[in-house]
Amino acid sequence: MIDSPPLNILCICTGNVCRSPAAERLLVHALGPSVKVSSAGTWALVGQPFSPPMDQLVLDGGADPAGFKARELTAVLLRQADLVLGMAREHRGAAAEMAPATVRRSFTLREYARLLGQIDPARLPTGSPAERARASLPLAAALRRQAEAAEDDVADPYRQGEMAYAQAYAGIEQAVRDIAKVLTAG
Repeated sequence: MIDSPPLNILCICTGNVCRSPAAERLLVHALGPSVKVSSAGTWALVGQPFSPPMDQLVLDGGADPAGFKARELTAVLLRQADLVLGMAREHRGAAAEMAPATVRRSFTLREYARLLGQIDPARLPTGSPAERARASLPLAAALRRQAEAAEDDVADPYRQGEMAYAQAYAGIEQAVRDIAKVLTAG
């Protein structure tokens, strides 16, 4: 049996020091080696590590925040991604504006988790998380025709205090858990 190539997931937020790196590291931890996850920011604090409150939350959640450095979102990164996950609708919109071809494979993190939960598991192949994710993309995109929800956004906690970080982390962690439940069931 030939293994399929890894699925490239790109997580996007604004500064790339809180939300998108947390999603990146949690997805890596939850989905395993069949996916390659990275992140970038629309206004990245290039070269900066995780924001300390988020760093600790990610570590406490069992993922490894070590070695992270923020980077700027580019059209090249978007074109290389099989799945683009913005932390808010504005990030998904920025991705579509920068690389229009990504629109069908771009979602917010929480939107993708919500849409995956609406897909009949029998419509996804038995296989790796990468294979299941690839098969889910057109199905999730077709379901997106329903109204967007403000709940699909993860609020930016940057410099907003520990409670804001905890709330953002909880939203990201729940979405990652929901995604992993579907994609690792194969």
